Amino acid sequence: MFTGIVEGLGSLSEMTRTERGVVIAVTTEIDISDCAIGASIAVDGCCLTVVTRHGGRFTCDVSHESLACTTLGSRSVGDRVNLERPVAVGDRLGGHIVQGHVDATGSIAGIRPAGEATDYDFRCPAELTDEIVEKGSITVDGISLTVNAVDPAGGFSVTIIPHTAAVTTLGSKVVGDPVNLETDIVGKYIVALARRGRAAQE
Repeated sequence: MFTGIVEGLGSLSEMTRTERGVVIAVTTEIDISDCAIGASIAVDGCCLTVVTRHGGRFTCDVSHESLACTTLGSRSVGDRVNLERPVAVGDRLGGHIVQGHVDATGSIAGIRPAGEATDYDFRCPAELTDEIVEKGSITVDGISLTVNAVDPAGGFSVTIIPHTAAVTTLGSKVVGDPVNLETDIVGKYIVALARRGRAAQE
């Protein structure tokens, strides 16, 4: 379980294709000494399992399913990624409850200055917008963000403060770049229950 508060950045230092998918190696300057083998870590919002760790370098297996549902399959060596270790019981929940289970990929549709901040418009699958609400939370590449507006046709917008742009990968992204999206877990369950209720009445 994560919070969407990115702890730092990493760099993809190796990507090796295997029969099971891809093994990625990530190098980072954040302290990962407490990331035991088998522990979870969020890489651009994707919950992965640490397979090996040596100093500031760790590797994870990325399955075919994860490659198909996230942006990890299209990344390249040298790309920067957002990192977050799992939240510990008793820690402050600074963002919102994030599972690290990417729902879909989207893309940046627009970037507009808004005073000292920046407004970002994202495109996403239309069916995902049922789970996105104004002033609710959404995770973009592992970053917990507040939704400004929702386009039922398949999109939403957020505002990024300078700090978030500086300490995450969002500040260096451009229009057209793909992103991983995870909707709020509360919204997921409400929508699922409503759909089941409607189906039962038909």
